[in-house]
Amino acid sequence: MIAAPDAVHTAIDYTLRQDRGRLIAVLTAAIGDFALAEECLQDAIEAALEKWPDGGIPKSHRGWLLQVARRKALDRFRRAKNLKEKSAQIAVLEQAEADAPEDTHDIPDHRLRLIFTCCHPALDEKSRVALTLRTLGGLTTEEIARAYLDKPATMGQRLARARSKISKAGIPFEIPDGAALDERINSVLSVIYLIFNEGYAASSGDAPIRIDLCDEAIFLARLMVQLCPDAPEVAGLLALILLTHSRNKARYLDGVYVPLDEQDRDLWDHKRIAEGQSILEAAMKRGQVGPYQLQAAITALHCEAANAKETDWPQIAALYRLMEQISPSDIVRLNLAVAVSYADGAEPALELMEPLARRLEKYQPYFAAKADMLRRAGQIGAARACYEAALALTTARADRSFLRARLAAVKVLCV
Repeated sequence: MIAAPDAVHTAIDYTLRQDRGRLIAVLTAAIGDFALAEECLQDAIEAALEKWPDGGIPKSHRGWLLQVARRKALDRFRRAKNLKEKSAQIAVLEQAEADAPEDTHDIPDHRLRLIFTCCHPALDEKSRVALTLRTLGGLTTEEIARAYLDKPATMGQRLARARSKISKAGIPFEIPDGAALDERINSVLSVIYLIFNEGYAASSGDAPIRIDLCDEAIFLARLMVQLCPDAPEVAGLLALILLTHSRNKARYLDGVYVPLDEQDRDLWDHKRIAEGQSILEAAMKRGQVGPYQLQAAITALHCEAANAKETDWPQIAALYRLMEQISPSDIVRLNLAVAVSYADGAEPALELMEPLARRLEKYQPYFAAKADMLRRAGQIGAARACYEAALALTTARADRSFLRARLAAVKVLCV
């Protein structure tokens, strides 16, 4: 049955978006080489583009691609000079080909092993993010490069180096055991949260929110919940992302950032809020509270308030104090100071800010938060200086517009 070229491309694109990670994972498990698995899948895609228009689109897209990719791997191994060394992989691939007809819908799910490989601490942070988006999220190299304002060639080189390092460093394609499991899960969650944060608050460029990256983070977080259903922090991250992202339509007005206390809460996605709250509640019942669950609980308190005045700032401050105990950082201390400024007043909050001055001297949110505290404390001159410092550290257009407006307002008060 002849298939139109557009239909073939649509079928392949959809399959890769949904199942690329699963296909790469099962091929890596059989082949034992992450980079070779990707190459064989690409060979299978090229074969599909050649054969499907005349032979028709198979019932199981991913089953066809998997079987052809396995055959491509077998051909490579049989032509290899070190054929004897590949006997184990050849046996696995031959058995898999014999057991699975090409119309099968059942593919073993090794994606958790793949996520641990892509997010291995031996890779630098940006490479972990890029490799996860490429392999699990199904984004093209061009899409990832565009999201991070890189040239496609530069991003392609980064991905190639990451694959090479996985092979040369002998990074295992496995789920770690014992204490190492928690550490590696944290690495995975960190990567997903980095992807979300870059989408939700773009660090540069004209677009203040990159919905595509936010959607990728939600997809990956949901995938992790499926693969790690008994890990409360995994559920906590998904809840945090859903609750935070529920406010995205209210965060910018005419290209200018709108602070939380001024947002139109009717624009919030209340269905997403309800889902996030439900996931968080189930996670916290397990009694293994971690940073992502605490952040989600804080975000849930914001979402529950009918208006800014009804926000339970004392409870938010208490949650930040708990977070400081279990996961201390200067960013947590900064957020605690902000919560205290609304719960107890600007003066005590400014005292909490002082120890952070040197360590966060290049962190824009520190100066923006301090400027607001100083403004509320009536220290207008100092507030003006902090707004100017924040503006100097800001590249995103929407944030610059917001800070300019705040700076203009305090300048009027200085007159």
